Amino acid sequence: MLYLALMETMTEELTLRRIFIFWVPLAATWLMMSVEGPLLAAIIARLADPKFNLAAHGVAFAFALLVEAPVIMLMSASTALVKERDSFRKLRNFTRALNTLVTLVMLLVIFPPVFYWLAEDLINLPDPVANLTHKALVVLLPWPAAIGIRRFYQGILIRHNLTRRVAYGTVIRLASMAGVALGLYFFSRFEGAVIGAAALSAGVCMEAAASRMMAHSTIKPWISRQSPPEALTDAPPLSYPYIARFYYPLALTSMIALGVHPIVTFFMGQSRQAIESLAVLPVIGSLVFIFRSLGLSFMEVVITFSGENNEGYRQLRKFALILGGSVVSILGLIAFSPLAEVWFRSISGLSPQLTDFSRLPTQILAVIPGTTVLLSLQRGTLVNARHTAPITWATAVEFSGTVIVLAIAIKYLDFVGAVAATTAMLLGRLGANLYLMPPFLKVLGKR
Repeated sequence: MLYLALMETMTEELTLRRIFIFWVPLAATWLMMSVEGPLLAAIIARLADPKFNLAAHGVAFAFALLVEAPVIMLMSASTALVKERDSFRKLRNFTRALNTLVTLVMLLVIFPPVFYWLAEDLINLPDPVANLTHKALVVLLPWPAAIGIRRFYQGILIRHNLTRRVAYGTVIRLASMAGVALGLYFFSRFEGAVIGAAALSAGVCMEAAASRMMAHSTIKPWISRQSPPEALTDAPPLSYPYIARFYYPLALTSMIALGVHPIVTFFMGQSRQAIESLAVLPVIGSLVFIFRSLGLSFMEVVITFSGENNEGYRQLRKFALILGGSVVSILGLIAFSPLAEVWFRSISGLSPQLTDFSRLPTQILAVIPGTTVLLSLQRGTLVNARHTAPITWATAVEFSGTVIVLAIAIKYLDFVGAVAATTAMLLGRLGANLYLMPPFLKVLGKR
């Protein structure tokens, strides 16, 4: 019944207002998540040894993102594939297996001989930063599996037009994270990097539990066998090989994309003004992510409203143009005005030296939110068509372009690390957008 009701709502006329109403809770979810970075950076910056702890927090977060990469796209997969009892159970089992795998990988990464080989021999981190990073990663052990659980259930909520519940879960996550961070800030003697990791782990575990609870009313008919047989939903039965074939390009995409962060960290550790670059990049990234998040939240909207023959594309394109222009304009205003001083100095708590150091890298990334909106439109259209392979290749283009530009900028042009990193990330992303354009247009033409 839920599936049939959803299909009825999909026949309604698609308007910019309808897209906006559906998108707002998802955008609020990502926006609230984007607050985590600035809040934690502001707390860490006000504790002892802020430069080392900010650097360690950024490195630990990069490692954690890389390990969680295989589960990132579970929300998109759940939105696209889970329609009734059988598909729910099979994708749930697939999610559990994937969560077990990423947790084992996380255990391997925090095993001291492996970690210190990565941190000191490969990335060339200074001893104080390496030691703090290891402590933070141990605290982040639950992070990847919790991300997988909550993204699986959030996809089901999105599929059933319950995007407000996704936002409620993020409120719980943010409140839990802030409560743990502030509690440890005032009442403990832990290092800043450890406090940041503890807050992140607590927040995402609470959100995973909340997402499961809020999806209960949707999945209850499936568990109790009250849902219609699959034949009534006009959907072919899902098989584990099909799920693997569908999901593999998406998982590889996120693994390649998030693999950029450790590579950037590796090169910045060998760059000019390395410690300053490692310290400010998480703060810059947190600011930019606030605006990127509004574009990232758009992908599930595209998947939901594109339709079988992309009949929703024109309205989605109009919405994307408005959204992309808005986020680029607002971030550009901050990056190129005295508002940058307010953000980095007054809000983030950076020293005057690090505040000045942050300006140019932020200005370089001012257009990144617009490229993110375009990427979500391209990826969402391809996922809706179940044509996911080009997404992986585009991410490989972004990854390789970023690495090549970064290596040249640091090794041969002697760029400051943060400037080299942001320049490489921008050019890599533009390469991905360009690569996706032919398959994106081909799907629109075919369908």
